[in-house]
Amino acid sequence: MNSRTGLIVLLACGTALGAAAAGPRVLPEGTLPRDTRLGPLKDLNGYFPFTPSASREAWEPRAAQLRRQLLVANGLWPMPARTAPRAVIHGRVDRDGYTVEKVYFESFPGHFVTGNLYRPKGRSGRLPAVLSPHGHWPDGRFQEKPPKDWQQDLVSGAERFESSARFPLQARAAQLARMGLVTFFYDMVGYADSVQIPAEIAHRFAKARPHMERPDAWGFFSPQAELRLQDIMGLQTYNSLRALDWLSELPDVDPARIAMTGESGGATQTFVLSAIDPRIAVAFPAVMVSTAMQGGCTCENAPYLRLGTGNVELAALIAPRPLGMTSADDWTKEFATKGFPDLQRHFAMLGAPDKVMLKPLTHFPHNYNYVSRAVMYGWLNTHLKLGLPEPVIEPDFTPLTIAEASVWNAAHPKPAGGEEYERTLLAAIAQDSDRQLAALTPADPPSLVTFRDVVGGAVDTIIGRRIAADGVSAETVAEQARDGYRERRLLIRNTDREELPAILLVPRQRRPAGTPGRAVVWVTGRGKGFLFDAAGAPIDAVRRLLAAGVTVLGVDLLYQGEFLEEERAPVTARRVENPREFVGFTLGYNHPLFAQRVHDVLSAIAFLRALDGADQVSGVDLIGVAGGGQIAAAARAQAGDAVGSAAIDTEGFRFARVAALNDPSLLPGAVKYGDVPALLALGAPGRLWVAGEHRGTLSLVLAAYRAAGASQQLTIAPAGTQRPSDAAAAEWIAATATPRR
Repeated sequence: MNSRTGLIVLLACGTALGAAAAGPRVLPEGTLPRDTRLGPLKDLNGYFPFTPSASREAWEPRAAQLRRQLLVANGLWPMPARTAPRAVIHGRVDRDGYTVEKVYFESFPGHFVTGNLYRPKGRSGRLPAVLSPHGHWPDGRFQEKPPKDWQQDLVSGAERFESSARFPLQARAAQLARMGLVTFFYDMVGYADSVQIPAEIAHRFAKARPHMERPDAWGFFSPQAELRLQDIMGLQTYNSLRALDWLSELPDVDPARIAMTGESGGATQTFVLSAIDPRIAVAFPAVMVSTAMQGGCTCENAPYLRLGTGNVELAALIAPRPLGMTSADDWTKEFATKGFPDLQRHFAMLGAPDKVMLKPLTHFPHNYNYVSRAVMYGWLNTHLKLGLPEPVIEPDFTPLTIAEASVWNAAHPKPAGGEEYERTLLAAIAQDSDRQLAALTPADPPSLVTFRDVVGGAVDTIIGRRIAADGVSAETVAEQARDGYRERRLLIRNTDREELPAILLVPRQRRPAGTPGRAVVWVTGRGKGFLFDAAGAPIDAVRRLLAAGVTVLGVDLLYQGEFLEEERAPVTARRVENPREFVGFTLGYNHPLFAQRVHDVLSAIAFLRALDGADQVSGVDLIGVAGGGQIAAAARAQAGDAVGSAAIDTEGFRFARVAALNDPSLLPGAVKYGDVPALLALGAPGRLWVAGEHRGTLSLVLAAYRAAGASQQLTIAPAGTQRPSDAAAAEWIAATATPRR
């Protein structure tokens, strides 16, 4: 198999999609399109440069798009219902200059965030505060380094005291409290007291769990979870957000002076939360931000998270709030010359050149040691205006024992966890999301605008492309006059270096004569070959359109037709070379195959709109049948009024029935945002003929068209008809394309 295809398995002929018909070829037999998507996939170890915007005006829409992308990827668009935290604070321990208390509260009902609250002694009034998540250190908040490691830290100068060398995470929290900061040092999912979802699942998940992939009871990393954008990163980010809610409401905390700092995976949480929530006034993500490795854990990845972006640009969303960082002898070691200069230009463009700082400490391995912490202490001292003399020196301290730090004891028993709890949690999150979506059902023009903003905004992120204003061109490979029409064999190209084999059939007679007629993009699950019979002639439905003066464009979408070495359909979507079976490692950096096929339809529409001369058209319509209905529905949602009429046979398809993570139709988030009916509803008020459904399955679509005042624009084909949908769709399009007399 040619490595350019990158397919894992091919489906034999005669399946539900069937073999492609023997339509005209554009490329020579055995030649594949020169399409960059056939090359290597991007993964977390790629290169992720950041190009600053030229002005604030250029940056602001980009920043809004990125924040929405972050929220969608984390399953937080719209934000879940913020229920009461029901916080419990107990077990106070006195130390020199500060106290430590045990804390647990609920982010979701019944799901606990755990940690220690460090408070300075001898202070009054509202104090500045710090959120402090940790990285992937063994035992998390309970970490104690082994003797060989902490002794080496003392020898190298990484640490000053044995206690800090042994317990560097506690040392940070203790010092921040002594500096006058209320500090919440909390657990990442699965570490220390966060026991309901074990670390083995949250951070070390590797192999699929078929028993956790039931349609009615699922766990993380399943098709059902991904279709609802339920990932560990989203759970962890929401925990951080609720920690910020809780901390900012404490009576001794000044909500305008809250900082956040963490290292490694805790740094990922730091720059992500700082990007989506402006309440973080100062950020210090240590040893994470770079143009290189983006985060290797399942808790740092999610579908769509870094599509078209990377950690440097995500960190740039903090600007102009202060952003301090360190680098080490790890994936951040080149950050001073690759990425950080761009951040400096970005902050300068926003009028805050002194609000970004990097301290390269590349003589140390990956760390948050005393030398690194001292840089952070100075950064917080300056930008939280603590007024402490510089440099801020971290003295020795007395660490907590596990018993002193742990929130669970006989009076506060550990909650239940495990797989049954995991299923229950995800079901509850899905129910909350479903309630929110139901509440968005449009009833009038203002609520339709809200529906488009929320659901349409999510689909915009999920599909990741709209109609291109320019940059789409075509090369005519061959052209020939046929019986009643002219055939052009094309390669449609765009600036993303995608190349689509296509056949354009132009009717000889226009109606009215001599004027531009309409054109239709015909989308199927089999590519352009569907438009032709076994002899290579257009099928009757296509001839009906040509007779009505409608130009017809058939396209091979990615991994259809000429994208394959054999005329077969791919069983499995590609994935990156990572042994861990988590789609976020692939779809966090590459569009889903379904979305890429939608991109191809959008390119085809853009091509038709740009036709000039004898082939110029007055408008573009869309047909989606034979496995292409759901693709056409998504393309119509993204194309807006660039498509006049759409005839779509969904064949009852629902993303909710996708049962495998390698299914070409897997589209993470599709179920969360209303499945195929929501895609159809986003097309309102455009003319729509839909088959494969009935009024009971299209209540959302009916509501959207009523709210748009366009009920007459919606036609639902009668159920149970024996007529092929391609013929019925072509007849409807032909009727709408023919001018009324």
